Amino acid sequence: MSPHDAVQYGYNVLSLVGVGRDREKSTGDGSPIAGHGHLRWLRNFPQVKRQSRAGQLRDIRQHLFRQVVDTQDDQPLRVLAYSLVPSPRARPDEDWGTIQAEADRLGYAIAARLHDVAVPVTTTYFPASSASQGVYTPPWDRPGWREAERQLREGLADGVIALDRHNISSDDDEYHVVIKHLGEHYRAFLHLVVSEEPVPPT
Repeated sequence: MSPHDAVQYGYNVLSLVGVGRDREKSTGDGSPIAGHGHLRWLRNFPQVKRQSRAGQLRDIRQHLFRQVVDTQDDQPLRVLAYSLVPSPRARPDEDWGTIQAEADRLGYAIAARLHDVAVPVTTTYFPASSASQGVYTPPWDRPGWREAERQLREGLADGVIALDRHNISSDDDEYHVVIKHLGEHYRAFLHLVVSEEPVPPT
């Protein structure tokens, strides 16, 4: 676009670029005005805030937690410590320490420690590919998670405690299915040491 074209199209095409720095003024109250009133930023313009998917998932998980707590007596909540390690050689010891500290802080009793491997095997070669790929295993197909569900089903624990949601699933839809399944089928909850989305300060 040549400078002559820019003049023909005017400020609508060039947006803020078409507003000269020397023509920008300030009203003194934080509401800059540019040019001859062509552009005005309103100081108190109402902003519509849309809750993120992570925030929605956090709210669902916390709602299910409250449902479990409301039906409990004064006994400590029994939880299954769950960790997902990245490879068969990795150990969840560091996770256990963090999870134990969180359980102690909240007064939870850890009933068992369970862990799975995120990518336990490698596939055969894909067509037209010379590299093997790791196979991601969804939670319900992992032996440690299946054991967690068995213990919840038999009433041996009230919930699961994990470091963060990625120990369950990084996929929003898959994670949603898991937490709903815990609440609706086992009357159990999931507690995360690191929440899905930080709660803003009030």
